[in-house]
Amino acid sequence: MICWDLPGCRTHALTALLAVAIAGPVGAQTRDHADLDAIVRIKQEGIGNSKVMETLSYLTDVHGPRLTNSPLMHQAATWAQQRMTSWGLANVRTEAWGPFGRGWVNERTSLTLTQPQPFVLQGYPKAWTPGTNGEVTGTPVVALIEKDEDFARYKGTLKGALVMQSPSRDFKAYFESPLRRYTDKELQDLSRAQVGGDDRVRRSQQLLGASSGLSAFRTRRMQFYKAEGVLAVLEMSPGDRGDNGAIRVQGPTTGEGDRTREGQAPIPQIVLAAEHYGRLLRILDKKIPVSVTLDVRNRFVDSPTDVYNVVAEIPGTDKADEIVMLGAHFDSWHSGTGATDNAVSSAVMMEAMRILRASGLQPRRTIRMALWTGEEQGLLGSRAYVKAHFADPADMKLEPEHEKLSVYFNMDNGGGAFRGIYLQGNEAAAPIFEQWMKPFQNAGMTIATIRPTGGTDHLSFDAVGLPGFQFVQDPLEYSARTHHSNLDLYERAIPQDLMQNAVIVASFVYQAANRDERFPRKPLPAPRPPAGQRRPATATSPQ
Repeated sequence: MICWDLPGCRTHALTALLAVAIAGPVGAQTRDHADLDAIVRIKQEGIGNSKVMETLSYLTDVHGPRLTNSPLMHQAATWAQQRMTSWGLANVRTEAWGPFGRGWVNERTSLTLTQPQPFVLQGYPKAWTPGTNGEVTGTPVVALIEKDEDFARYKGTLKGALVMQSPSRDFKAYFESPLRRYTDKELQDLSRAQVGGDDRVRRSQQLLGASSGLSAFRTRRMQFYKAEGVLAVLEMSPGDRGDNGAIRVQGPTTGEGDRTREGQAPIPQIVLAAEHYGRLLRILDKKIPVSVTLDVRNRFVDSPTDVYNVVAEIPGTDKADEIVMLGAHFDSWHSGTGATDNAVSSAVMMEAMRILRASGLQPRRTIRMALWTGEEQGLLGSRAYVKAHFADPADMKLEPEHEKLSVYFNMDNGGGAFRGIYLQGNEAAAPIFEQWMKPFQNAGMTIATIRPTGGTDHLSFDAVGLPGFQFVQDPLEYSARTHHSNLDLYERAIPQDLMQNAVIVASFVYQAANRDERFPRKPLPAPRPPAGQRRPATATSPQ
């Protein structure tokens, strides 16, 4: 049992992380045994001279949030390139992909209940929705239009209204802290899971999906609101994770607007704190007049419409034409600063590269890091990169680089400490990771589970038969509180966890780069046309 949360235990865990490799014999790497000499150097740099929290602060406090193709995303990318260049990384660059669509910025949001008494409401506009063109005052009206037959019921009744589109829901009491780490039993159960045991993989394959019929209905509903003179649509922060102060905000639901000028949402769409939305519902239910004043200022940025991923390298030696990759998505949503989703991971991957460069270790294969954009809109940046460099999953015609990539490592499950790795169905990788985890077992890194996991950028590599792996992480409060919410800020990161993760990533990447053989692969998948999905983005030339 790991004593993560007792006083002094995190310091003890980091001391163990730093010391454990020293206990074993120091020498060159044998077949998949951990290179303890290299790990000692990695730990000394990563723990004794860590820059990960400084990097995180710049990505969140100074350059956050980083909505794809927003001015702040571009500023953050420029800063990241400059910082990695100052660390001595090679070939720091951007690689363009697109088209993505317009950029978007929320410059002001003021929401006030003015009748029956003044009260400041908490809420945020959905990304890529218009503003109010100044201050407007309207009457909240509950209008649950769920099918075409409902239009007639509300026709002529919504002029000047603020349509409340979400039904009421029950709220659960929180008797336990949402912040948690995996127990030993949970890790044991996870390690025994079978291939196909994670429904998130299947859901992620439908990430961009919604039936054409439902999407078309939503479009008609938005057009109806516009024609009727609705001022804005109000929604309740969704799900049982969207309350207790957390406001979960993304972009328009499919059919209610997109990033193009032609498909722009016709009216403002605002997500309110669930408790504040509930208060409005209860006042309206008492037949008491209600007025709300809005001032939402959103700005669209028409150019550029192409975006880019940020790439940096550490050149290899005798196997320099082969590649080991690591990466994380760089973009975020906009109500917080995108700390746990996903600046922590970008900072960890940048820190892993800094550690390797500063430690003086020389990899045999070239180590390449990528910071992906467009992940929140459907893994767009990594999919475009994989299509340009390795293969298109639609036809599986392999590019020459497909043979040269050994492995890709990804981080995108919040800021929790690594506890293992998802094998993504690649059983041959298990004994390799079991050896590499041994120096980190005292710090809680113990399992290699055959179970796959989905919803993030390693899937782009896995889709074309390349080894792509995601780390098992302590949940902390990621799903419960910070994921896509206004609470996703710097304070939600635990420095010791990120320092530990950066050391582990650097160790895994270095050892992968120095293996005699390429990483084992699963059989190539059959071509998979993207039926029912948006036309995939395509990569263009590096900038």
